[in-house]
This record gives sequence, structure tokens and C-alpha cells, in this order.
Amino acid sequence: MAIEIVDSHCHLDFPDFANELPEVIARARAAGVSRMVTICTKLVNLPRVREIVATYPGVYYAAGVHPMSAAEHPPVSVADLVALAADPMFVGIGETGLDYHYTAESAEIQKTSLRIHIQAAQETGLPLIIHARAADDDMARILAEGMAEKPYSCVMHCFSSSEALGMAALEMGFYLSMSGIAAFPKSQELRDIFAKAPLDRILLETDSPYLAPPPYRGRRNEPAYTAFTAKAGAAVFGVTEAEFAAATTANFDRLFTRAKAL
Repeated sequence: MAIEIVDSHCHLDFPDFANELPEVIARARAAGVSRMVTICTKLVNLPRVREIVATYPGVYYAAGVHPMSAAEHPPVSVADLVALAADPMFVGIGETGLDYHYTAESAEIQKTSLRIHIQAAQETGLPLIIHARAADDDMARILAEGMAEKPYSCVMHCFSSSEALGMAALEMGFYLSMSGIAAFPKSQELRDIFAKAPLDRILLETDSPYLAPPPYRGRRNEPAYTAFTAKAGAAVFGVTEAEFAAATTANFDRLFTRAKAL
């Protein structure tokens, strides 16, 4: 039986796909990936992202300022992000967040940017897409402060943080997204964290062109490989691949309501 999979986070505008995007999309379809959300991490790239979305049915987009670019990118305003929501193909705010592993020197700028994106998610009702690395305490605190001001929806993209942050996110009603990292042989600790989460709070993604799961680890990732992460996820939750795919697709529809409606 054919199964439907959703890649909730990929980067189809990146140069890695420039010479064979039609083939990449075709392979995704053949693997059962019916829908994709391509993430624009620099607003200057929006024209290319919109071109991709207009060309390939079932591809939607989100946009924001990546935390690693926050210090270099022109400051974005809440109004800038809210204006993007006028496009019905625009389904999420971000990715945004905190990355102290590579760019700790811009921590204060990242925090300001994150708060701006949270406010845009609150105003638009669209889900916030969070990148978190080596910043768990600040991340949990700022997300919780935002929730106390006005509720919003959120996914912890490519979740690979601590159990404490994962549980805090789940307590706020957020989702955890499973990437190829969860399929790596040495990621048992991460799989154990996912196993403690309710299945109805899990999404699938590739974060392609990064983080290809086995058997493609070390190579360029692409949306078709979501199927390999789905297989690993099914094992974590003790369900069939079809059941895991159905559950994560339903979760995607619940969070990314625009992508379900179109």
C-alpha cells in the first residue's frame, strides 16, 4: 500500500539542488512524499523560493531570518513577516531561533530576532519554526515568555536538543520534528527522547540538503529520503511505517493548516 509522507522542512532553493530540482522533486513523489515545505532562511532569496513553489504543486514555503544569519541580515520587523502571510502559499514563520554553537557572539541579536518572529507567529496564527542549538535554557525561557503573553503554535525543527527542552516544548503544546539524525546509529539517546513524546506531536523532515539518514549519510540529503527517517521513527514508536506516516501527516495538517487547506 502506498503511503503519504510530508517533508515539513527542506531547502529547495539552496545551490545544492540548482541543477536537478525537477529530478529531486520527482524522486520525492516516487518515494511517497506528497508535500514539502521549503524554508527561506534569508528574505533576499524569496523570489527564488516563490518561483519554486509556483512551479511544483504540493510545495509550500515559510520564511524568516536564520539565527546564524541574524547579525548579518538586515533587521526584520514584525510587520515584514506579517506581510508575507498575505500569500496563501506561505505557511509558517521561520526558521528562527538560537544557535550558540556556531554564532554565540551574536546571542543578543539572535534573541531580539527570535522575539520578533514569535510576535509575528502570534499575530498571523501561523506556526513558528525553531532552530535550537546549544542554547536550551535561553530557548525554553524565551518561548515560555512568549506563550505567557499570547499563545502560538510551534515546531522544534530538526529536534536534537536535551530532553529538558523537548519536554518543555511538549508541555507548551509544541511539536518535535524528526530528521535524519534520529536514524543515525549513535543517536539512541535522541531516539529515547522521541519515544517519551506523544506520537501526535511528531513531524518528519529532511532539512535537506543536510543530515541525510542512512544509507545516504554523508551525501547530499533530499526530500525523498524522508522515507528512511519514517522507517526509523516507526521503530521508535513501535508502529508500522504506514501508521507512522499517517500519524505524522495528520500532525502536519493539524499544525500547518494552510498546507492542508490548499
